[in-house]
Amino acid sequence: MFCTECGNELTLMFKTEEGLVPYCKNCEEFRFPRFASAVSMAVFNRAKDKVLLAKHKNQDEFVLFAGYIKKGETAEKAVTREFKEETKLDVVKFKYLSSRYHEPKNVLMLGFVIIAENGEIVLDENELEEAKWFTLDEALKNVKKQSIAETFLKSAIVEIKKL
Repeated sequence: MFCTECGNELTLMFKTEEGLVPYCKNCEEFRFPRFASAVSMAVFNRAKDKVLLAKHKNQDEFVLFAGYIKKGETAEKAVTREFKEETKLDVVKFKYLSSRYHEPKNVLMLGFVIIAENGEIVLDENELEEAKWFTLDEALKNVKKQSIAETFLKSAIVEIKKL
């Protein structure tokens, strides 16, 4: 790990109530790790009996819709913007569920349940290869196994049954 300000190598140093934290001896500052933030969306129809899953370009498995949060943007704004960009559909309602850190991409994923407006799906062909509505049981069978998408989907289905 290297300092984002001066580029010197960081060492781990104990900080009260924080534990071991990367420290820059040159800047004499603690440097907490930086990572991107993104939203992950379990998309339901208005009847709450179907889930919309997507296949990204060059991917074989269905996952949830997702996108990065832009600098200065709230997670809530990213939910509506990303979903609209990828499908041309509007979000009617959404609710935050939980978060998971995705180490391979160094991203904090914020999971949301959303209700989508009915209408024709127009995919962003630069990002997505396919989107398909599934029953709740079909969605669980078709979502990528042992993934954050599967974890969020399971939680979202429990939550949607409460609404």
